[in-house]
Amino acid sequence: MSPVFPMLTVLTMFYYMCLRRRARMATRGEIMDSHRTVESNSRTSPLNAEVVQYAKEVVGFSSHYGSENSMSYTMWNLAGVPNVFPSSGDFTQTAVFRTYGTWWDQCPSAPVPFKRTPENFQSQDYVELAFEQQVYPTAVHVLETYHPGAVIRILACSANPYSPGPLAEVRWETLWSEKPTKVNASQARQFKPCIKQINFPTNLIRLEINSSLLDYYTELDAVVLHGTKDKPMLSLKPSLIDMNDLEEDDYEEKDECEMDNLSKTFSSTALREGPSNGYFDKLPYELIQLILNHLTLPDLCRLAQTCKLLNQHCCDPLQYIHLNLQPYWAKLNDTSLEFLQARCTLVQWLNLSWTGNRGFISVAGFSRFLKVCGSELVRLELSCSHFLNETCLEIISEMCPNLQDLNLSSCDKLPPQAFSHIAKLYGLKRLILYRTKVEQTALLSILNFCSDLQHLSLGSCVMIEDYDVTASMIGAKCKKLQTLDLWRCKNITENGIAELASGCPLLEELDLGWCPTLQSSTGCFARLARQLPNLQKLFLTANRSVCDTDIEELACNCTRLRQLDILGTRMVSPASLRKLLESCKDLSLLDVSFCSQIDNRAVLELSASFPKVFIKKSFTQ
Repeated sequence: MSPVFPMLTVLTMFYYMCLRRRARMATRGEIMDSHRTVESNSRTSPLNAEVVQYAKEVVGFSSHYGSENSMSYTMWNLAGVPNVFPSSGDFTQTAVFRTYGTWWDQCPSAPVPFKRTPENFQSQDYVELAFEQQVYPTAVHVLETYHPGAVIRILACSANPYSPGPLAEVRWETLWSEKPTKVNASQARQFKPCIKQINFPTNLIRLEINSSLLDYYTELDAVVLHGTKDKPMLSLKPSLIDMNDLEEDDYEEKDECEMDNLSKTFSSTALREGPSNGYFDKLPYELIQLILNHLTLPDLCRLAQTCKLLNQHCCDPLQYIHLNLQPYWAKLNDTSLEFLQARCTLVQWLNLSWTGNRGFISVAGFSRFLKVCGSELVRLELSCSHFLNETCLEIISEMCPNLQDLNLSSCDKLPPQAFSHIAKLYGLKRLILYRTKVEQTALLSILNFCSDLQHLSLGSCVMIEDYDVTASMIGAKCKKLQTLDLWRCKNITENGIAELASGCPLLEELDLGWCPTLQSSTGCFARLARQLPNLQKLFLTANRSVCDTDIEELACNCTRLRQLDILGTRMVSPASLRKLLESCKDLSLLDVSFCSQIDNRAVLELSASFPKVFIKKSFTQ
């Protein structure tokens, strides 16, 4: 064969890829600096004037700093016109997510990350916004008022959330994405990324967030969607193509294609007979398995098509012991789960967070999958999986007898009676019920039967009637408890704290942020410090009664403390904080925002004396 032929083939493929990229999006070299270029790549007639609109409604989100019963710091503040912009600072009228930085990843409650998570999936939170009119988007502007830089991905959906009829085929398209980058300024900005043109109108926009590089909570004020009612025509101007961009986009497109055609990908009928597998025939089976462990799921899909030997390896259930499907939430459906069943019979860790919404996964499809693949499950992540209902939790309780770790965070559409089935999972060690509608009766039953619990999150569970009764049951039954999240529990008192402190001596992490019924004058915080010497994280956020006595008790008894949040107290002085910092050598995070006795000068002095400690002091302009 002539050596020229392979070169011509490569050049032909490259030319084809260039043409395909030009058809898919405008030139990246020309749109690098300004949104004006996006407008120049569309032809807009007077009859196709641009529509500019703010979000009408927040239709979904993964977490927020605020309460379920108010507007302060909640995602719902993203609906409508700006409340704060262009002002900078910490304002209650903005949308704030629950976490920032890497502090939560360093806590005792932090779960072990899943392996095989694609490098191009780094989203930690999301919010979905509905707009009044469907348009072909030409720009999306995000008004950030404090610590910007958390938005890493913007997507558009073909479904109209206000359509009265059943949903047709639902498609998600990425308008813009970028790896997390550090923004050195904390001031407000209007974030205007250059977005890709899509071939369907939308009024449903999704922002995905990564706050790992932020110095403090990001605050978003509003989102503006620009677009036209009619489909714009792409410019025919020559495109300047960056090879690195082409490679990355092509990889993402292949990922989506592979998840779309999962049932075809593993089909052995697509494989041709080959005379030999080369040196792979000489490698031990276990060594090939070890090599393939480094591949992501789409990579396994592609490799399965190369030869029968590698198809056999790629379909081996041992490759699916840990299965993270969250990165593919936009594509995963019943067909995908059905085809994965045969290779997931040994799965132990399964992440279905964010998946299945808007009809992608049915109750029947989920049930069929667990009946085949649930017997060995130890960990099941279902955060924001809104397809779940009572039947699903019943199936989990029956098909997953070995389950130790269950995450139902922000599954706020689950009915209260569904949670009673969790009590059948006697081996649970970690249970996340943040922002769910679990009621007290079901919760007490869970606590009674799941006595091995080590990590429990009840943050923002507004349906629990009496947290003192709950705390008493925790103290009586959960002797192994190490971490407890009671963020924004509305009625716990010093009596509940006393039961917790005496019954759970192994506690290393306790979040009592925004618990207004706790008063330092009752001695509850001092009792905590004396009876829980292993505390590494203590959040007493927005409790104005925390005083110097409490800080001094922590300094004397909780020398392993690493994170302390006393935002909003009026009663703590710089002198007591200095004692704390001198005693707690491992302290790395101290939040003194809105502490009236701790001014900026005190923060600077303490930071100079203890440079290893990140002392946070928020402000309002």
